[in-house]
Amino acid sequence: MEINGGCLCGNIQYVAEVDPDTATICHCEDCQVNSGSAFGYVIGVRDNNFNLKKGKLSFFIKIADSGSKRELGFCGICGTRIYARPLINETGFFGLRLGTVSQRNQFAPKRQVWKRSALKWTSMIETNLELDKQ
Repeated sequence: MEINGGCLCGNIQYVAEVDPDTATICHCEDCQVNSGSAFGYVIGVRDNNFNLKKGKLSFFIKIADSGSKRELGFCGICGTRIYARPLINETGFFGLRLGTVSQRNQFAPKRQVWKRSALKWTSMIETNLELDKQ
């Protein structure tokens, strides 16, 4: 499904092709801190089909628990995180932050990952798939 979105200040605008079945709540501590909330909420970009239409992203390279490096893309002006993806030429999940997607209301969570780090009150959130780790 093709979607579009952008950051809080409007500096970043993008279009992407996403898989609705990958709408994921991530309870890892990194997502909690980075989102300033109880969890991160992402959707998978298909085949790296993400096109920046406006603005320039800033980047932070995060080393995951697995040891793999993840590129976190942000708006350099307002700080909105747009995505986390594997480094170029590496495989892995390209997670687009659903809060930045204009059509976000069309995507219900399908799974939850890093449940072992979940805040207790989030147990009332139900999905079809729940994993203790990713």
